[in-house]
Amino acid sequence: MPAEAARVPVRGLTVLYDADCPPCAFLRDWLVRQPQLVPLALVPAGSEQARRLLPGLDHAATLDEITVVDDAGQVYRDAAAWVVTLWALRRHRALAHRLSTPSGLRLARGAALAAAKWRGAHRGRAPAWPTPYGPPQAQDRPWGGQGYRRADGWVYDPAAGWTYRPGGDGCAGGTCATR
Repeated sequence: MPAEAARVPVRGLTVLYDADCPPCAFLRDWLVRQPQLVPLALVPAGSEQARRLLPGLDHAATLDEITVVDDAGQVYRDAAAWVVTLWALRRHRALAHRLSTPSGLRLARGAALAAAKWRGAHRGRAPAWPTPYGPPQAQDRPWGGQGYRRADGWVYDPAAGWTYRPGGDGCAGGTCATR
């Protein structure tokens, strides 16, 4: 890499995620809630928007592995994509620095492989609720942004995420059902 390229600051990252993958959608939602030191643009991989923003990219490959592109055009894939995305987050930059070491990169590569296996198991279908989680009426429905329904008692708070309140109205009138 030329020395001048190393001095170019990164002012933004485009994270391409699989919109048809519930775990990927969950991680996208998590990233959006994180304080960012470097702005993240989260774009569905293979979408028309991705093709328009990044015309020279192999968009078929972006559906096979996590891909992040910085504002200068540098492409990060696999473990490096995970590390650079964590680096952009205020609360996780120190972790990203640890993961950028040779031993940390082995750990990041293992996490990327585990995520790819998890994604492959769930791609194209939304997993059912694990038995002990979620309200009974939602346990047979998909999760990952598709199973949380306000009518079932789910309430979204940007700071805390989705929480379940029986009856849909929380503790209206001072009475709360216990679980």
